[in-house]
Amino acid sequence: MGVDLSPIIPKHERSLSYFRGKKIAIDAFNALYQFLASIRQPDGTPLKDLNGNITSHLSGVFYRTVNLIENGITPIYVFDGRAPSFKEKEREKRLAKKEEYEVLLEKAKDLEIEVRKYAQGILKLTKEKVEETKELLSAMGVAFVQAPSEGEAQASYLAKKGVVYATASQDYDSLLFGSPILLRNLSISGKRKLPNRNEYTLIHPEEIFLKEVLDSNSLTREKLIFVGVLCGSDFNEGVRGIGPKTALKLVKKFENWENLKKYVEEKYSHRFEEYIGEVIEFFKNPPVKEVSEEDIRRGSINKEKVVEILVERHDFSLDRVENAIKKMEEGIRRMQQTSLSSWLK
Repeated sequence: MGVDLSPIIPKHERSLSYFRGKKIAIDAFNALYQFLASIRQPDGTPLKDLNGNITSHLSGVFYRTVNLIENGITPIYVFDGRAPSFKEKEREKRLAKKEEYEVLLEKAKDLEIEVRKYAQGILKLTKEKVEETKELLSAMGVAFVQAPSEGEAQASYLAKKGVVYATASQDYDSLLFGSPILLRNLSISGKRKLPNRNEYTLIHPEEIFLKEVLDSNSLTREKLIFVGVLCGSDFNEGVRGIGPKTALKLVKKFENWENLKKYVEEKYSHRFEEYIGEVIEFFKNPPVKEVSEEDIRRGSINKEKVVEILVERHDFSLDRVENAIKKMEEGIRRMQQTSLSSWLK
Protein backbone atom coordinates (compact mmCIF):
# COMPACT_ATOMS: atom_id res chain seq x y z
CA MET A 1 0.00 0.00 0.00
CA GLY A 2 2.68 2.48 1.00
CA VAL A 3 2.34 6.07 2.16
CA ASP A 4 0.05 8.35 0.12
CA LEU A 5 1.51 11.87 0.22
CA SER A 6 0.39 12.99 -3.23
CA PRO A 7 -1.31 16.31 -2.23
CA ILE A 8 1.90 17.74 -0.75
CA ILE A 9 4.38 16.40 -3.32
CA PRO A 10 5.74 18.59 -6.18
CA LYS A 11 6.02 16.45 -9.32
CA HIS A 12 7.72 16.95 -12.68
CA GLU A 13 6.28 15.14 -15.71
CA ARG A 14 8.94 13.57 -17.93
CA SER A 15 9.15 11.50 -21.07
CA LEU A 16 10.67 8.03 -20.76
CA SER A 17 13.55 9.10 -23.02
CA TYR A 18 14.44 11.83 -20.50
CA PHE A 19 16.12 9.13 -18.39
CA ARG A 20 18.21 7.73 -21.25
CA GLY A 21 21.63 6.65 -20.00
CA LYS A 22 20.48 6.40 -16.36
CA LYS A 23 20.58 3.45 -13.98
CA ILE A 24 17.34 3.15 -12.02
CA ALA A 25 16.74 0.99 -8.92
CA ILE A 26 13.22 -0.42 -9.19
CA ASP A 27 11.29 -1.59 -6.13
CA ALA A 28 10.64 -5.10 -7.46
CA PHE A 29 7.75 -6.07 -5.18
CA ASN A 30 5.98 -2.79 -5.89
CA ALA A 31 6.38 -3.33 -9.64
CA LEU A 32 5.18 -6.95 -9.44
CA TYR A 33 2.08 -5.95 -7.50
CA GLN A 34 1.39 -3.26 -10.10
CA PHE A 35 1.68 -5.82 -12.90
CA LEU A 36 -0.59 -8.29 -11.10
CA ALA A 37 -3.13 -5.52 -10.52
CA SER A 38 -3.11 -3.86 -13.94
CA ILE A 39 -2.39 -6.64 -16.46
CA ARG A 40 -5.76 -8.39 -16.39
CA GLN A 41 -8.56 -9.70 -18.54
CA PRO A 42 -11.70 -7.51 -18.95
CA ASP A 43 -13.47 -9.62 -16.30
CA GLY A 44 -10.80 -8.73 -13.73
CA THR A 45 -8.97 -12.06 -13.77
CA PRO A 46 -5.18 -12.05 -14.28
CA LEU A 47 -3.45 -13.42 -17.36
CA LYS A 48 -2.95 -17.19 -17.16
CA ASP A 49 -1.24 -19.89 -19.18
CA LEU A 50 -3.03 -22.98 -20.48
CA ASN A 51 -2.47 -24.76 -17.16
CA GLY A 52 -4.10 -21.96 -15.19
CA ASN A 53 -0.87 -20.48 -13.81
CA ILE A 54 -0.92 -16.68 -13.38
CA THR A 55 1.50 -14.93 -15.77
CA SER A 56 0.63 -11.22 -15.36
CA HIS A 57 3.83 -10.59 -13.37
CA LEU A 58 6.04 -12.27 -15.99
CA SER A 59 4.36 -10.39 -18.82
CA GLY A 60 4.84 -7.09 -17.00
CA VAL A 61 8.46 -7.69 -16.04
CA PHE A 62 9.42 -8.89 -19.51
CA TYR A 63 7.73 -6.36 -21.79
CA ARG A 64 8.11 -3.33 -19.50
CA THR A 65 11.79 -4.10 -18.91
CA VAL A 66 12.34 -4.42 -22.65
CA ASN A 67 10.65 -1.02 -23.06
CA LEU A 68 13.01 0.57 -20.53
CA ILE A 69 16.12 -0.89 -22.17
CA GLU A 70 14.85 0.09 -25.61
CA ASN A 71 14.70 3.67 -24.28
CA GLY A 72 18.29 3.54 -23.06
CA ILE A 73 17.50 2.97 -19.36
CA THR A 74 19.33 0.39 -17.25
CA PRO A 75 16.93 -1.12 -14.68
CA ILE A 76 18.16 -2.78 -11.49
CA TYR A 77 15.39 -4.58 -9.62
CA VAL A 78 15.61 -4.62 -5.82
CA PHE A 79 13.76 -7.41 -4.00
CA ASP A 80 12.46 -7.41 -0.44
CA GLY A 81 14.21 -9.53 2.16
CA ARG A 82 13.00 -10.29 5.67
CA ALA A 83 10.20 -7.95 6.71
CA PRO A 84 10.46 -6.24 10.11
CA SER A 85 8.27 -7.82 12.79
CA PHE A 86 5.89 -4.87 12.91
CA LYS A 87 5.19 -5.18 9.17
CA GLU A 88 4.09 -8.75 9.70
CA LYS A 89 1.66 -7.55 12.37
CA GLU A 90 0.23 -5.00 9.93
CA ARG A 91 -0.12 -7.72 7.27
CA GLU A 92 -2.11 -9.87 9.67
CA LYS A 93 -4.60 -7.05 10.22
CA ARG A 94 -5.09 -6.75 6.47
CA LEU A 95 -5.74 -10.45 5.86
CA ALA A 96 -9.32 -10.01 7.06
CA LYS A 97 -9.80 -7.31 4.43
CA LYS A 98 -8.57 -9.66 1.70
CA GLU A 99 -11.03 -12.32 2.80
CA GLU A 100 -13.80 -9.72 2.62
CA TYR A 101 -12.76 -8.82 -0.94
CA GLU A 102 -12.83 -12.49 -1.98
CA VAL A 103 -16.49 -12.68 -0.92
CA LEU A 104 -17.33 -9.38 -2.65
CA LEU A 105 -15.58 -10.53 -5.84
CA GLU A 106 -17.86 -13.54 -6.10
CA LYS A 107 -20.91 -11.31 -5.73
CA ALA A 108 -19.61 -8.86 -8.32
CA LYS A 109 -19.00 -11.29 -11.20
CA ASP A 110 -21.52 -9.53 -13.44
CA LEU A 111 -20.40 -6.02 -12.61
CA GLU A 112 -17.33 -5.04 -14.63
CA ILE A 113 -16.69 -1.89 -12.58
CA GLU A 114 -16.62 -3.75 -9.28
CA VAL A 115 -14.72 -6.84 -10.44
CA ARG A 116 -11.39 -5.12 -11.05
CA LYS A 117 -11.58 -3.27 -7.74
CA TYR A 118 -12.13 -6.40 -5.66
CA ALA A 119 -9.79 -8.57 -7.74
CA GLN A 120 -6.95 -6.15 -7.00
CA GLY A 121 -7.76 -6.35 -3.31
CA ILE A 122 -6.88 -10.07 -3.10
CA LEU A 123 -3.49 -9.96 -4.81
CA LYS A 124 -0.98 -12.54 -3.65
CA LEU A 125 2.71 -12.37 -4.49
CA THR A 126 4.00 -15.87 -3.76
CA LYS A 127 7.57 -17.02 -3.27
CA GLU A 128 7.26 -19.02 -6.51
CA LYS A 129 6.31 -15.89 -8.48
CA VAL A 130 9.26 -13.99 -7.02
CA GLU A 131 11.77 -16.77 -7.76
CA GLU A 132 10.56 -17.19 -11.35
CA THR A 133 10.80 -13.42 -11.83
CA LYS A 134 14.44 -13.53 -10.71
CA GLU A 135 15.06 -16.45 -13.07
CA LEU A 136 13.59 -14.45 -15.97
CA LEU A 137 15.64 -11.35 -15.13
CA SER A 138 18.83 -13.44 -15.01
CA ALA A 139 18.01 -14.91 -18.44
CA MET A 140 17.47 -11.36 -19.75
CA GLY A 141 20.84 -10.25 -18.36
CA VAL A 142 19.12 -7.74 -16.07
CA ALA A 143 20.74 -7.17 -12.67
CA PHE A 144 18.84 -7.47 -9.42
CA VAL A 145 19.70 -6.96 -5.76
CA GLN A 146 18.40 -8.99 -2.82
CA ALA A 147 17.81 -6.55 0.03
CA PRO A 148 18.29 -7.68 3.64
CA SER A 149 14.91 -6.13 4.49
CA GLU A 150 12.72 -3.62 2.60
CA GLY A 151 13.48 -3.31 -1.12
CA GLU A 152 12.53 0.37 -1.15
CA ALA A 153 14.97 1.09 1.65
CA GLN A 154 17.79 -0.67 -0.22
CA ALA A 155 16.92 1.09 -3.50
CA SER A 156 16.91 4.44 -1.69
CA TYR A 157 20.34 3.67 -0.23
CA LEU A 158 21.71 2.94 -3.72
CA ALA A 159 20.40 6.32 -4.89
CA LYS A 160 21.89 8.11 -1.87
CA LYS A 161 25.27 6.49 -2.56
CA GLY A 162 25.15 7.47 -6.23
CA VAL A 163 25.22 3.86 -7.46
CA VAL A 164 21.97 4.60 -9.34
CA TYR A 165 20.33 7.82 -10.48
CA ALA A 166 17.01 7.31 -8.69
CA THR A 167 14.56 4.85 -7.17
CA ALA A 168 11.39 3.86 -9.00
CA SER A 169 8.18 3.00 -7.15
CA GLN A 170 4.51 3.96 -7.15
CA ASP A 171 4.69 4.56 -3.38
CA TYR A 172 6.25 7.58 -1.69
CA ASP A 173 8.05 5.53 0.99
CA SER A 174 11.35 6.02 -0.85
CA LEU A 175 11.28 9.67 0.17
CA LEU A 176 10.85 8.69 3.82
CA PHE A 177 13.81 6.34 3.42
CA GLY A 178 15.84 9.28 2.08
CA SER A 179 16.05 8.67 -1.67
CA PRO A 180 17.17 11.97 -3.30
CA ILE A 181 15.04 11.24 -6.39
CA LEU A 182 11.88 9.16 -6.77
CA LEU A 183 10.40 8.19 -10.13
CA ARG A 184 6.74 7.20 -10.38
CA ASN A 185 4.94 5.63 -13.36
CA LEU A 186 8.22 4.35 -14.81
CA SER A 187 6.89 0.80 -15.17
CA ILE A 188 3.30 1.75 -16.07
CA SER A 189 3.80 4.70 -18.44
CA GLY A 190 1.70 4.64 -21.59
CA LYS A 191 -2.01 4.26 -22.28
CA ARG A 192 -4.16 3.38 -19.28
CA LYS A 193 -7.90 2.76 -18.92
CA LEU A 194 -9.73 5.24 -16.70
CA PRO A 195 -11.56 3.61 -13.78
CA ASN A 196 -15.30 3.13 -14.29
CA ARG A 197 -15.12 4.63 -17.80
CA ASN A 198 -14.55 3.24 -21.28
CA GLU A 199 -11.83 5.82 -21.91
CA TYR A 200 -8.04 5.87 -21.83
CA THR A 201 -5.46 8.40 -20.70
CA LEU A 202 -1.71 8.70 -21.19
CA ILE A 203 0.40 8.08 -18.10
CA HIS A 204 3.78 9.83 -18.02
CA PRO A 205 6.73 9.23 -15.67
CA GLU A 206 6.98 11.67 -12.77
CA GLU A 207 10.25 12.83 -11.22
CA ILE A 208 10.18 13.90 -7.56
CA PHE A 209 13.09 15.50 -5.69
CA LEU A 210 13.32 14.97 -1.94
CA LYS A 211 14.96 18.36 -1.36
CA GLU A 212 12.14 20.11 -3.20
CA VAL A 213 9.54 18.20 -1.18
CA LEU A 214 11.19 19.20 2.09
CA ASP A 215 11.84 22.83 1.11
CA SER A 216 8.38 23.46 -0.34
CA ASN A 217 6.74 22.14 2.85
CA SER A 218 9.31 23.55 5.31
CA LEU A 219 10.06 20.07 6.63
CA THR A 220 13.02 18.00 7.74
CA ARG A 221 13.13 14.35 6.65
CA GLU A 222 12.28 13.30 10.20
CA LYS A 223 9.12 15.41 10.10
CA LEU A 224 8.26 14.03 6.67
CA ILE A 225 8.41 10.60 8.33
CA PHE A 226 5.98 11.88 10.98
CA VAL A 227 3.60 12.96 8.19
CA GLY A 228 3.83 9.50 6.64
CA VAL A 229 3.16 7.77 9.96
CA LEU A 230 0.06 9.92 10.60
CA CYS A 231 -1.28 9.10 7.12
CA GLY A 232 -0.51 5.39 7.44
CA SER A 233 2.22 3.22 5.95
CA ASP A 234 3.05 -0.42 5.25
CA PHE A 235 4.07 -0.63 8.89
CA ASN A 236 1.24 1.12 10.72
CA GLU A 237 -2.39 2.11 10.46
CA GLY A 238 -3.04 5.77 9.74
CA VAL A 239 -5.18 8.08 11.85
CA ARG A 240 -8.80 8.28 10.71
CA GLY A 241 -9.57 11.85 9.68
CA ILE A 242 -5.95 12.82 8.96
CA GLY A 243 -4.78 13.15 5.37
CA PRO A 244 -1.48 14.58 4.09
CA LYS A 245 -2.48 18.25 4.37
CA THR A 246 -3.81 17.92 7.91
CA ALA A 247 -0.80 15.81 8.89
CA LEU A 248 1.50 18.53 7.54
CA LYS A 249 -0.19 21.19 9.69
CA LEU A 250 0.00 19.02 12.80
CA VAL A 251 3.65 18.10 12.29
CA LYS A 252 4.61 21.77 11.99
CA LYS A 253 2.75 22.53 15.19
CA PHE A 254 4.88 20.26 17.41
CA GLU A 255 8.62 20.10 17.94
CA ASN A 256 8.90 16.38 18.64
CA TRP A 257 7.10 13.09 18.11
CA GLU A 258 6.08 12.56 21.73
CA ASN A 259 4.13 15.81 21.93
CA LEU A 260 2.59 15.23 18.51
CA LYS A 261 1.63 11.66 19.42
CA LYS A 262 0.00 12.74 22.68
CA TYR A 263 -2.03 15.46 20.94
CA VAL A 264 -3.23 13.18 18.13
CA GLU A 265 -4.22 10.37 20.48
CA GLU A 266 -6.35 12.76 22.54
CA LYS A 267 -7.78 14.84 19.69
CA TYR A 268 -8.59 11.94 17.34
CA SER A 269 -9.20 9.19 19.91
CA HIS A 270 -6.50 7.17 18.20
CA ARG A 271 -4.18 4.66 19.80
CA PHE A 272 -0.88 4.25 17.96
CA GLU A 273 0.69 0.84 17.75
CA GLU A 274 3.01 0.04 20.65
CA TYR A 275 5.86 -0.35 18.17
CA ILE A 276 5.32 3.03 16.45
CA GLY A 277 8.70 4.29 17.72
CA GLU A 278 10.38 1.34 15.98
CA VAL A 279 8.59 2.25 12.74
CA ILE A 280 9.96 5.80 12.86
CA GLU A 281 13.46 4.55 13.63
CA PHE A 282 13.18 2.00 10.80
CA PHE A 283 12.46 4.76 8.26
CA LYS A 284 15.50 6.66 9.57
CA ASN A 285 17.96 3.73 9.67
CA PRO A 286 16.72 0.65 7.80
CA PRO A 287 18.90 -2.45 7.29
CA VAL A 288 20.75 -2.18 3.95
CA LYS A 289 23.86 -3.67 2.37
CA GLU A 290 26.71 -2.29 0.29
CA VAL A 291 26.38 -2.85 -3.46
CA SER A 292 29.16 -2.10 -5.96
CA GLU A 293 29.01 -1.23 -9.64
CA GLU A 294 30.26 -4.74 -10.36
CA ASP A 295 27.33 -6.24 -8.45
CA ILE A 296 24.83 -4.57 -10.77
CA ARG A 297 26.66 -5.00 -14.06
CA ARG A 298 24.39 -6.07 -16.92
CA GLY A 299 24.82 -9.67 -18.04
CA SER A 300 24.35 -11.26 -21.45
CA ILE A 301 20.96 -12.31 -22.78
CA ASN A 302 20.25 -16.04 -22.76
CA LYS A 303 17.61 -16.14 -25.50
CA GLU A 304 17.03 -19.88 -25.20
CA LYS A 305 16.33 -19.57 -21.47
CA VAL A 306 13.94 -16.64 -21.98
CA VAL A 307 12.02 -18.67 -24.58
CA GLU A 308 11.97 -21.69 -22.26
CA ILE A 309 10.50 -19.68 -19.37
CA LEU A 310 7.94 -17.67 -21.30
CA VAL A 311 7.01 -19.77 -24.34
CA GLU A 312 7.59 -23.38 -23.33
CA ARG A 313 6.45 -23.09 -19.70
CA HIS A 314 3.79 -20.40 -19.95
CA ASP A 315 2.49 -20.34 -23.55
CA PHE A 316 3.63 -16.82 -24.49
CA SER A 317 3.70 -16.06 -28.21
CA LEU A 318 7.07 -17.09 -29.66
CA ASP A 319 6.97 -14.32 -32.28
CA ARG A 320 6.23 -11.62 -29.68
CA VAL A 321 8.96 -12.85 -27.36
CA GLU A 322 11.56 -13.05 -30.13
CA ASN A 323 10.65 -9.58 -31.41
CA ALA A 324 10.95 -8.19 -27.87
CA ILE A 325 14.38 -9.81 -27.47
CA LYS A 326 15.50 -8.14 -30.72
CA LYS A 327 14.34 -4.75 -29.40
CA MET A 328 16.25 -5.35 -26.18
CA GLU A 329 19.41 -6.30 -28.07
CA GLU A 330 19.12 -3.17 -30.24
CA GLY A 331 18.63 -1.02 -27.13
CA ILE A 332 21.73 -2.50 -25.46
CA ARG A 333 23.75 -2.02 -28.65
CA ARG A 334 22.76 1.67 -28.81
CA MET A 335 23.69 2.16 -25.14
CA GLN A 336 27.09 0.55 -25.73
CA GLN A 337 27.73 2.75 -28.77
CA THR A 338 26.75 5.86 -26.79
CA SER A 339 29.00 4.83 -23.92
CA LEU A 340 31.93 4.19 -26.27
CA SER A 341 31.42 7.55 -28.03
CA SER A 342 31.45 9.36 -24.68
CA TRP A 343 34.64 7.57 -23.65
CA LEU A 344 36.44 8.48 -26.93
CA LYS A 345 35.64 12.20 -26.61
